[in-house]
Amino acid sequence: MIKPAAFLILFLMGLNISKAQEVIPLYQGEIPGAKPTPSNYVENIETRANGTLSITKVSIPTLTVFEAPKDIANGSAIIICPGGGYGALAFSHEGIDVAKRFNAIGISAFVLKYRLPSNEIMNDKTYALLQDVQQAIYLVRKNAKKYKVKSNKVGIMGFSAGGHLASTLIAHYDDVRIANPEKIKLRPDFAALIYPVISFEESVHTGTMKNLLGPTPPDSLKHYFSANKNVNKKSPPTFFVHAKDDATVPVANSIVMHDALKQNHIDTDIYLYEKGGHGFGLHNKTSDVDWFNLLSAWLKTQRF
Repeated sequence: MIKPAAFLILFLMGLNISKAQEVIPLYQGEIPGAKPTPSNYVENIETRANGTLSITKVSIPTLTVFEAPKDIANGSAIIICPGGGYGALAFSHEGIDVAKRFNAIGISAFVLKYRLPSNEIMNDKTYALLQDVQQAIYLVRKNAKKYKVKSNKVGIMGFSAGGHLASTLIAHYDDVRIANPEKIKLRPDFAALIYPVISFEESVHTGTMKNLLGPTPPDSLKHYFSANKNVNKKSPPTFFVHAKDDATVPVANSIVMHDALKQNHIDTDIYLYEKGGHGFGLHNKTSDVDWFNLLSAWLKTQRF
């Protein structure tokens, strides 16, 4: 049987990605808050009929490294959080494919395979994912010289539930839940949220909330994990993409976060497709507008 990490490397090799085969563990040694993984709890990597890669039952988080080509690298880096409702990771079309687009504009990318919340493998699943995304930005900044990136040009990106995770970091980067003896800054320098889940108090994607917090979470946790209620004047500049007809994660999620950032005088921009639904990744087949090009232009105005 091929182990999950080896399967992922073989998948990357099949895409002819020579620079993307470094998969690094998020933690050295003990994973915070983890229980011993039961023998029947095995990570599953599946190539779906449409050719996309889906990962479930993640208990060992990793970063997959995509270094920008030396001749165009600009020193910026981004950590990408794929979506999947906190029940799976849409690892290729919301991860690998996006990392390649960033490399093409000189930005190094790190695709985060974060733990999926489960009482089987976690003592408290509530904050485990926040730990993982904080650890990801900690590692990228700690190893900035190795990956030839500038520690003040590290951003965060997320799709759908991965957008919720990215927005949680935006809101709670200063609620440090990892070992950080060097006191490395955990605040992202910029962010991109693509059809993100944002609020657990309004326009809620109940599946994402239930997977993270359980069926009946207290109001205090709903509030904590609603990023629009927790941003401040130090939150990073953020770019949004969403489709108005998204029936899975209502467009109101992006709008309330965008508005909250504006109210705090944070530079933010939003592009709303008329159609496209949910989960279109890089390519909204209903439109000729390439949102990634819009994001790229916006990043240039931010000097990233």
